[in-house]
Amino acid sequence: MSRRRRAVKRQTAPDPIYSSVILAKFINKVMIGGKKSTARKIVYTALEQFAAKIKTETPLAAFEQALENAKPSLEVKTRRIGGANYQVPVEIPGDRRAAMAMQWIITHSRSKPGRAMADALSSELADCYNNQGTTIKKKDDTHRMAEANKAFASYKW
Repeated sequence: MSRRRRAVKRQTAPDPIYSSVILAKFINKVMIGGKKSTARKIVYTALEQFAAKIKTETPLAAFEQALENAKPSLEVKTRRIGGANYQVPVEIPGDRRAAMAMQWIITHSRSKPGRAMADALSSELADCYNNQGTTIKKKDDTHRMAEANKAFASYKW
């Protein structure tokens, strides 16, 4: 009998401007130290700059497309079998796919030196929208690792 209990997922309230739950989750991930108003300013400024860069009228749809391009579908998990560790490729659930993509976009935006966060975030979103940049490279590396270890797929649990 499993001792784990299934956690009840909380519903995130949509953001005030675009009424999007996905964007609200992204704002929450950008937030540091509970400063949500600062995180909102950064994300909304980045969205405006991102829409101007790719020349679109609907920044929310473009944001969702960029996020979709950054979502991984496979990852590897370490599994210990008979004294040996194997990297077993597994499919990623939808909510974790989105969370990983958001985290990668934010991490790679923060790692760009000498730029304001809004500028770095807008350029990273533009790169994801165009299927290039560091976030897409990270996704491709994750997929390549899973493809290389496809032989161990039978060890999935």
